[in-house]
Amino acid sequence: MPTNHPRQLSITDFTYTLPEESIAQYPLENRDQSKLLLYKKGRISDGQFRDLPAALPANSLLVFNDTKVVQARLRFQKSTGGMIELFCLEPLEPVREVQQAMQQTYSVVWKCLVGNNKRWRDGRLEMPLGPYPSDGSLWAERLAPAEEGFAIHFTWSPGHRTFAEILELAGLLPLPPYMNREVAEEDQDRYQTVYASEAGAVAAPTAGLHFTPEVLTQIEERGHQQGFVTLHVGAGTFKPVKAELMEYHYMHGEQLSVSRQLIERLLYHGPHPVIAVGTTSMRTLESLYWIGTGLSLGILPGEGEEIQVPQWFPYEVRSNLSVQEALEALLYHLDSHKLPHLHATTRILIAPGYQFKICTGLVTNFHQPQSTLLLLVSALIGPSWQKVYKHALANGYRFLSYGDSSLLLP
Repeated sequence: MPTNHPRQLSITDFTYTLPEESIAQYPLENRDQSKLLLYKKGRISDGQFRDLPAALPANSLLVFNDTKVVQARLRFQKSTGGMIELFCLEPLEPVREVQQAMQQTYSVVWKCLVGNNKRWRDGRLEMPLGPYPSDGSLWAERLAPAEEGFAIHFTWSPGHRTFAEILELAGLLPLPPYMNREVAEEDQDRYQTVYASEAGAVAAPTAGLHFTPEVLTQIEERGHQQGFVTLHVGAGTFKPVKAELMEYHYMHGEQLSVSRQLIERLLYHGPHPVIAVGTTSMRTLESLYWIGTGLSLGILPGEGEEIQVPQWFPYEVRSNLSVQEALEALLYHLDSHKLPHLHATTRILIAPGYQFKICTGLVTNFHQPQSTLLLLVSALIGPSWQKVYKHALANGYRFLSYGDSSLLLP
């Protein structure tokens, strides 16, 4: 158990000046043309992202997040001409698991942010799904306030379509708020990874945006392995830390899904490096250890209830369980419940004081000041994050979602 508790961390210690001109507003022409900053045991060097396969430690296992961004913004026009925008955050009924919720037909209830909420006094909103009446309509009814939003009941006709198909027809891509622009045609392709497959995210796992089929092939040719997890990135990834002390910051929950196959691969990968592609992959992988520990100790639910990893769980649970024992506990759980995948929700906060259990390195973009993502980077490479970010700013690196990349090897 880590000796330092991040509850007492001050977020003001994790800030830097980010000029507007350093924030990438659009993607580069080619994904793998982005810069790559290599941080290895305190030393910094510069390259291009296509150099990544050669820069990886020998026999690495790269773990990607294969979540797919959905068109989560729905704009309804009132009969009076006013516009109400609903931003779908997470499913509430009839199921809470994102992938199942996306396959629902006829009707769903989701938690949504509501733009211009005061102008929506009562009644249902309606949006045509095409130019002809036979194309059908989508209706939205506000039910009740929910945590940081509202419960919205969606119904549609024809009802045989899935909610995923409805969002594809009627929704808009949710670009990050700091881009402050309308969606461009190129965003439809470039704000997805080339391996995205599991619909459910409202923000892209941006570390993966640099990968091309050619880079993935080169990684394989150099003898590295590749694996996939699913963590549906929520809007909370952009949530600023407003509390002075982290003790008062409430970490957002995100749903994850990990196959038995990947858990076995981690178990038998031995002492070789495990490189998380993105902070979401890292949070998922590290959560696996704590889920296995919680199941083994009987302090996380194993049957009938959703498994949830609390924010401070890694810092407050006393356990000497090895990684092997934790992963074996996960496999036992899957076997005993005849499950091919582990499903859970994680609120884990990775911050200085955290001891990494599974990950030995990270591929990631450059993050906002005073963010939980910057805390994660600091947990991995310590105070050197300041040196890394200073170097990136001085050498023209592009920041945030469409920005450049780094490979961090402590």
